[in-house]
Parts: sequence; structure tokens; C-alpha cells
Amino acid sequence: MVVPQECSAVDQGITRVFALLGKRWTGVIIAVLMSNGRSHFAELRRSIPGISERMLSDRLTELAGAGLLVRQVDEGPPLRVSYELTSAGDALAPAMNELADWAAKHMPEAPPCPRGPAA
Repeated sequence: MVVPQECSAVDQGITRVFALLGKRWTGVIIAVLMSNGRSHFAELRRSIPGISERMLSDRLTELAGAGLLVRQVDEGPPLRVSYELTSAGDALAPAMNELADWAAKHMPEAPPCPRGPAA
């Protein structure tokens, strides 16, 4: 006789992590800061093709609010804002490295975009 298993709730820690890190661009921003270290807003924008300034600003604000990065205002002129991971943000490195390894093994690269007819 098979006894049905009780429904198990999703781990609340995983739910909280993916509510933040599962948003588009968030993981990429963290990866860039891990790779480049302290970066100014314009440097981050250039390092992440396709992200809008508004989206970058929103994600940086969320990550700062979560305690994963710190925003620093460099007095000018010109006034510049830089971002750096906190120790909590740095602590994501092993998980980010594991995800990168997993992706390399299990997520084949997208094929190159087909080219149109030669002119």
C-alpha cells in the first residue's frame, strides 16, 4: 500500500532568495561587481548590454536595500556614484560560481543569429 506523502512547503529561504535574485538582470549585476569590484554607474551600464539606465538604477536600489551592495557618492565635480558588494554580497561567490559551472554543463549556448542574404 502506497501512503501519499504530505505536501511539503517550499523552503522559505529559497523563496526569499529567488524573489530577489530571480529578477531579470540582478544576477548579472552581482556577477559584474564580483568580477570588476567597485564600479561606477556608467561602468556597470557599459558592462551589461541591453539593460536600461532605469532598470539598472532600480536593481541597484533593491540590492542596496537587501544589504548586498553599498552605494557610495564620490564628491565632484563631477559627482559620481559607485557601487561595491558588501560582505553579504561577496558571500554569494560560491553559489554564483556553481551556477556558472552548471550552466556551462547543462545549458548549451544559443546558436548564432542567422545572417540575412549577403548584399
